[in-house]
Amino acid sequence: MKVARITGQGLTSIAILVVLLWACALVEHLIVKQARTDCRQTVREMHSLQIRNRRQPAATPAHTAAPRPVSG
Repeated sequence: MKVARITGQGLTSIAILVVLLWACALVEHLIVKQARTDCRQTVREMHSLQIRNRRQPAATPAHTAAPRPVSG
């Protein structure tokens, strides 16, 4: 005794939904891959800017005399 039967329209709907699900999974994978690539590039650029912007003295600073106490 059959309780339920899937019609041709039902099978077509299931097939379309499965294709949409796989398409969403593929698009999500591509988006995450691009986001990881962008993140790595941004971190590299930040590191490069930190190295480039580091200020180095042209010469060793001269020792300055200690301030003299004011007598008064």
